[in-house]
Amino acid sequence: MTNWLITGIGGGLGRAVAQAALARGDMVVGTTRSAEDTAFTSLAPGRAHVLTMDLSNESSVQAAVAAAEDLTGGIDRLVNNAGYGLVGAVEEVSIDEAKALFDINLFGAVRMIQALLPAMRARRAGHIVNVTSVSGHAPWSGTGIYGATKYALECVGQTLAQEVAPLGIRVTNVAPGGFRTGFAASGLKIAARDIADYEDGAHFARRSLTEGAGAEKGDPARGAEAILAALDSVEPPLHLFLGEDALHYARDQVAFVVRQMDEWEPLSLCTAFEPA
Repeated sequence: MTNWLITGIGGGLGRAVAQAALARGDMVVGTTRSAEDTAFTSLAPGRAHVLTMDLSNESSVQAAVAAAEDLTGGIDRLVNNAGYGLVGAVEEVSIDEAKALFDINLFGAVRMIQALLPAMRARRAGHIVNVTSVSGHAPWSGTGIYGATKYALECVGQTLAQEVAPLGIRVTNVAPGGFRTGFAASGLKIAARDIADYEDGAHFARRSLTEGAGAEKGDPARGAEAILAALDSVEPPLHLFLGEDALHYARDQVAFVVRQMDEWEPLSLCTAFEPA
């Protein structure tokens, strides 16, 4: 039996992963921001637990992680799933809106990692899973600040993987595309400032996400099964893209960067000191 700690199990991909883990007999401690989730605990009495936690409060995070360790006897897998979206041109997003977003999407995950790593290091075992986004690989107009939180979490996860590998701890960054999770509805905020000049440009992201809410191609249940299969593999991936759209946009971005590198290679290589 595997012991899981999953943030944001109120719905979406976090809920789906939790349900898939419970269905196969694992123990899951899920976190929510406020209300007790009796529907979740009833899925597997004694194996499904819910803790309320404020990701923006370090004391709350530390207390929740300690409680999860006590409930399970030791967390094997941490899934940093909780977060929300924000659309708006870079000029439209206020600094306060950006700080609030980073505090949950990035620093909330870092708080969880830092709180749980001492126990994982002591056991020389564990797996940390960060739910990022294809927007953390392939930026698109109107989502710059949101994408920046996911770029940053990608970097944290990739660096962390190098740091903890000698300690027997694994890291996987999961980058989903569009899934029917409520992300584009209740999980999406719109910048308070609205600049008309961006109506035909950056505001496309707002329209695309809100108008497509509920019609995304990704099935959270199948996404969860894919995550479990990846984590159970002998050599789990550092990068796991979920969905045809995630692969498409990420591959296009990688190809674009390679073309830019090749095109500007002579200029890139002309910066060294001349030989003495």
